[in-house]
Amino acid sequence: MDIGSEVVKDRMLVSDKRELTAESRRPDARIFRAPGRVNLIGEHTDYNDGFIMPTAIGFSTTVTVTPRADRTVSVFSDNFSERVEFDLDDRNLLPANHWSDYVRGVAVTLERTGHRLKGATLSISSDVPIGSGLSSSAAIEVATALALLENSGLSLDRVELATICQRAENEFVGMRCGIMDQFISCCGQEGKALLLDCRSLEYKLLPLPKEARLVICNTTVKHALATGEYNRRRAECERGVKHFASGRPSVRALRDVTEVELEAAVGDLPELIYRRCRHVITENVRVLEAASALEQVDLERFGQLMNESHRSLRDDYEVSCAELDLMVQLAQRVPGVFGARMTGGGFGGCTINLVEAENVDEFRRVVAQGYEAATGLSAQIYVCSGAAGAGEVI
Repeated sequence: MDIGSEVVKDRMLVSDKRELTAESRRPDARIFRAPGRVNLIGEHTDYNDGFIMPTAIGFSTTVTVTPRADRTVSVFSDNFSERVEFDLDDRNLLPANHWSDYVRGVAVTLERTGHRLKGATLSISSDVPIGSGLSSSAAIEVATALALLENSGLSLDRVELATICQRAENEFVGMRCGIMDQFISCCGQEGKALLLDCRSLEYKLLPLPKEARLVICNTTVKHALATGEYNRRRAECERGVKHFASGRPSVRALRDVTEVELEAAVGDLPELIYRRCRHVITENVRVLEAASALEQVDLERFGQLMNESHRSLRDDYEVSCAELDLMVQLAQRVPGVFGARMTGGGFGGCTINLVEAENVDEFRRVVAQGYEAATGLSAQIYVCSGAAGAGEVI
């Protein structure tokens, strides 16, 4: 490529192309993969029992598993060149603030939910950009869970698998994420977006438009306050729920609050809590409108909703940052761009853009050059397709 260090690829099942390690060449070895994701619209709504619309992407984590005779799990990370071991019979396993917490957390949670695992040797490799908001953690969790279960002769329904992986991240790792990342990693389908009701876990697959492309722009920055601010936003939403539930006990989450009810409470809520609630409540409406627009192939409307989503995340939820805002502004100036918004938890990471296929090259050039000129950083740009969910690599 001639645009700095820009990376532009359609990443599909890249795990199939990786050079086999010595472990993977063993006759009893099996390989499992789980994809990262990009969220088209519906940010910070999942832990509020709301609606989201992610799609799985070609970046993925692969786990090679070989059986052991004991109850030890030995894990090697190709990305970090580190090996960690732990005993499945150790009832005092604790998080270590380390990449291996995602593996330990999944194993501990599977065991605690009654799924007795056998020992295994795991080799983990991932090309999901870490810290980019493309869900590297869920990809590790889901691929690891599949590998450990299959190694033990066990299997789970994909929805149950997603909920166990979410629980591992919530309770063991300590990140109070919603269900989105694990769910799409488990249940994604090639060429499709997924509209998910995060309360009922009912979902609907929606075809991605053939005349447009999903283009992810990685700012290559991740601000250190992301995790703490994420948990703070969740607590702020809970304060809003407590207020509305005091007058209507049927309110269990912001999902249950209408825009009319919110506006009626504007004088009673602290201004900060009001804005946090406004983002979530209006974002749920945007997701449902976006699903209708996608079904009708109304890409102009879909793009408008993406733009509105970014403004809400920037102004009401305050999870954007200067680099994300710049990337969105640059994108919105390019002809053929239907919409642009930040995606993921925020404070860095990526934007998602819906771009006419014939304008993708111009989009890459303008955004990459503009971003580098303003920040001195080289943008990473990925042209993506909807990918299949997790499974065994045959």
